[in-house]
Amino acid sequence: MTRLENKIVVVTGSGISEATARRFAREGTKEFGGIDVLVNNAGVATMGSIEDVDQAGWDKVIDTDLSGVYFVTKAAWDSLKEKGGNVVMTSSVSGIGGDWSMFAYNAAKGGVTNLTRALALDAKNSGVRVNAVNPSLTRSELTKDMFEDDALIGKFLERIPLGRAAEPEDIAHVIAFLASDDARFVNGVNLPVDGGVSASNGQPAQA
Repeated sequence: MTRLENKIVVVTGSGISEATARRFAREGTKEFGGIDVLVNNAGVATMGSIEDVDQAGWDKVIDTDLSGVYFVTKAAWDSLKEKGGNVVMTSSVSGIGGDWSMFAYNAAKGGVTNLTRALALDAKNSGVRVNAVNPSLTRSELTKDMFEDDALIGKFLERIPLGRAAEPEDIAHVIAFLASDDARFVNGVNLPVDGGVSASNGQPAQA
């Protein structure tokens, strides 16, 4: 595991971020100056329909999940170009399709999903790659309360062909791949890391 040896990696957020940082450390990350890899993982969610969520709730999600990604990426961009680095976004299956009562989160993650594609285009000939992972239900600080509701988790698991939620490490492994030279020709991709959720057309099981 030396795919990221001598690389400087900046990881924002917690939960998946901690697992990602630990994975990168095992891959050989050390401090040398500049930024080789930026992992945009910070995120929050506000539950409720448009009738329930006020502007403060909307702003909290958009500011953190979308604008925060812009500001951090903008600040790192010159270094990433200088070093031929790459960006890995943590979007979500919620950035590919809608959820009930999560319109702010859907809007923010949908923005991240398409921001990934647009930045990959804007980075043409710079040597910078931009990709994203799109997880489904994952154990993290963001979902801690959800895992206390057995009935809710049961509904989620009915939709996940692998039959379990993701652990942070499951996402971190894929982020490490996208950040490494093994993925040197992968660019502008939103990669579902969802246990098979996106394989479904949304209709319930027949048996």
